[in-house]
Amino acid sequence: MPELLEVEIYRRLGDKAVGRTVDVVEAPDSWFLKGGITPGQVVGAVEGATILGTGRRGKLMTMDLGSERPVLGLRFGMTGRLVLDGEDPVGQLEYSSTRDEPGWDRFALRFTDGSRLRISDPRRLGGVELDPDLGALGPDAWSLTLGQLRTVLAGSTAPLKARLLDQHRLAGLGNLLVDESLWRARLDPARPAGSLSDAELRRLHRRIVATVGELFERGGSHRGDLQVERHRDGRCPRCGAPLDRRTVGGRTTYSCAPCARAAAA
Repeated sequence: MPELLEVEIYRRLGDKAVGRTVDVVEAPDSWFLKGGITPGQVVGAVEGATILGTGRRGKLMTMDLGSERPVLGLRFGMTGRLVLDGEDPVGQLEYSSTRDEPGWDRFALRFTDGSRLRISDPRRLGGVELDPDLGALGPDAWSLTLGQLRTVLAGSTAPLKARLLDQHRLAGLGNLLVDESLWRARLDPARPAGSLSDAELRRLHRRIVATVGELFERGGSHRGDLQVERHRDGRCPRCGAPLDRRTVGGRTTYSCAPCARAAAA
């Protein structure tokens, strides 16, 4: 599923379109257009524009079309892939189909040089926006500081995992990265977010930063040490104890209680 790592890979792919001019906008699925915009509005805003740059905040990718045009925002949901002609740098997404059906192309830009940038999304959980509200997102987890994490968690009685998944508080972390980070930090995902000691907060910050960097180098959010054991009867890769499988923050969650207890002792 696309988390900030996959979206950063998509953004770098989008960089290859910088300098190209949009000839045709393909928006066959009005459901995929968010914020009340229509296919006609997207066509009018984007056709004829030259891609000047790309950006990313959390799981949101943006494309700069110039000062006279709106920013184009691309979201990928759980199963969205960005493909430039035949180049698909992420390839298989966790929990998504291995097929690439033309009917799954929800949005595309065809450039004057004949190339085509498209979003393929089997489950239609992504979306396209004009001038997305970046202010509604928290700080980007890629460059998370200790002070920002302290603010995210301070005083919260929500489960720790739920707080880290809240994109309004902290942008970019999804189910896989949060589970991996909390497992590495030896913290219980269900404990109150505001209950961490200063030492635990610092440990969690180090693990989030390390997890994001290491898994990007490995190729994606699904490349964590915990990933192979994310199944019923899975065992902790560190101590061998059976993993807890629960729903926390509305998401299936894997964690190691013995490791968390040992770290707290």
